[in-house]
Amino acid sequence: MTMDARKAAAEAWFRSLRDRICGEFEAIEKEGADLPALPGAPRDPGRFVRTAWTRSDPSGAPGGGGVMSVMKGRIFEKVGVNISTVHGTFTPDFAANIPGASEDPRFFATGISLVAHMANPHVPAVHMNTRFLVTTRCWFGGGADLNPALPREEDTKAFKAQLKRACDAHGADHWDKFSAWCDEYFWIGHRNRARGVGGIFYDYLECPDDAQFEANFAFTRAVGEAFLEAFPPIVRARMGEKWSEEERLALLRYRGLYAEFNLVYDRGTVFGLKTGGNTDAILMSLPPEARWD
Repeated sequence: MTMDARKAAAEAWFRSLRDRICGEFEAIEKEGADLPALPGAPRDPGRFVRTAWTRSDPSGAPGGGGVMSVMKGRIFEKVGVNISTVHGTFTPDFAANIPGASEDPRFFATGISLVAHMANPHVPAVHMNTRFLVTTRCWFGGGADLNPALPREEDTKAFKAQLKRACDAHGADHWDKFSAWCDEYFWIGHRNRARGVGGIFYDYLECPDDAQFEANFAFTRAVGEAFLEAFPPIVRARMGEKWSEEERLALLRYRGLYAEFNLVYDRGTVFGLKTGGNTDAILMSLPPEARWD
């Protein structure tokens, strides 16, 4: 399988996953059309608005781009499901931190990134992203984690169970390794606490040959499928629950912590900004409203 074929296959999968997720989330919006909503929420169920963007490499050459898909609705206060495919040359200082880029700073990256901030405090926020990167080496990375302001043990168990099934089907050590990596990665050091209740995080699943590419691509697809199996049922189970002003305030304060992590620690934010990506797409993960008090 040529590298161009690998790139095309990964890009096509991320695009198709985007379409399926957006379709499922819009279906949930329709199902919740008659539920109480926040003041100022749209009267009709939300729908995704897609915005394409392009990138230029520092040299001025075309550098790819992506599509933002953002929905602001009654159930999903703000959700973004973004895809991007970018290429070009890393700056020397950034290349030193990327595997295989110190030998040759040219790169290719394609992926999907999703963050959902929910109107109802009883529905957890969620994050999921998967990606394929190529330098002189190539690898898959990504993960998914649940971020409730008001944690519910049964939701956490259900979400993790789907991810564990995906891990167990593709590697005996995947769940133990990647769930522990998630807990380590999504740690807000200056607050001495975890961002959410966990999930999985993985990176540098390298593809030196076709067999490893197929295996790691299959696992990455399984993560996307697990997300689709895990998160929508939680939303449907919780979106009709009543909430109080105190619970809404707890949600807004939690969102402040979420924003702090993404601005201070998140690798994807750093990668996007360092490679000249679309700022709005990079910061799509930030909540629509938050509190620090």
